[in-house]
Amino acid sequence: MPELPEVETVRRGLEQLVVGKTIIGTEVRWEKTISGMAPELFNQALAGKRILNIKRRGKYLIFNFTGELSMVSHLRMEGAYYTVPEGTQPGKHDLVTFHLDDGTDLFYRDTRKFGRMVLIDSDKVMTVGGLATIGPEPTEQTLTLDYMIDEFKHSKTRLKPFLLDQKHIAGLGNIYVDETLWQSKLHPKTPANLVSVTELAELRKNIINELARATEHHGTTIHSFTNAFGGAGGFQNELQVYGRVGEPCLRCGTPLEKIKVAQRGTTFCPVCQVERSKDD
Repeated sequence: MPELPEVETVRRGLEQLVVGKTIIGTEVRWEKTISGMAPELFNQALAGKRILNIKRRGKYLIFNFTGELSMVSHLRMEGAYYTVPEGTQPGKHDLVTFHLDDGTDLFYRDTRKFGRMVLIDSDKVMTVGGLATIGPEPTEQTLTLDYMIDEFKHSKTRLKPFLLDQKHIAGLGNIYVDETLWQSKLHPKTPANLVSVTELAELRKNIINELARATEHHGTTIHSFTNAFGGAGGFQNELQVYGRVGEPCLRCGTPLEKIKVAQRGTTFCPVCQVERSKDD
């Protein structure tokens, strides 16, 4: 699933490719992609609308149009946007086409068909799905240590699922949770309320820095992620634990192990990241 760095990379690409252009019409080939609206109504609502800007909140893309209309788009597992010359025949997995006024089409491709788009009044965007309860962005300004201390101390949830829950911190997924927990020497099964203030400060720093670095490298391509220009990310070459099971820990040399935590494959170092319980 694209995480914050990948979604931000897509947003930046789309900003260059489609902002300022007007939608002539749309074609929807998989109705479930557009939540709560028939294809003809989706087309009617967007035809003639100019794309003002594209924002991001966590893993959500927010397209803002003229007429105080917005579209919230969640890429889920394998959603992707890219532009092609008008008249290009859509492929099997191109589920939605946005015909633009400059002689190009914006395709939404999704091989798994899990991605969703929601049209909504611009002033109600933050009521859509997980946006209503989403946590702060992982930046120096928005993710404060005081917030993390208060958020973590009230939960006995293990760190891996705790950090994957977008209610706590926006944008983290499987890759960057594994990476930042390894960097912070925290075991993925350690309960959130057992992490010390010193450890939280280190975890906060690592989350902010890792997501910023991954964004600079245009995200991580493991299976199918591409940016809006069709290119792959570059951060897969920088990963320290994710995808390296059986290889030596870059800190102590111990072979990395993989376990399941909350049904998610999780790579960690059994020496550097020691599991902690209430009795420790």
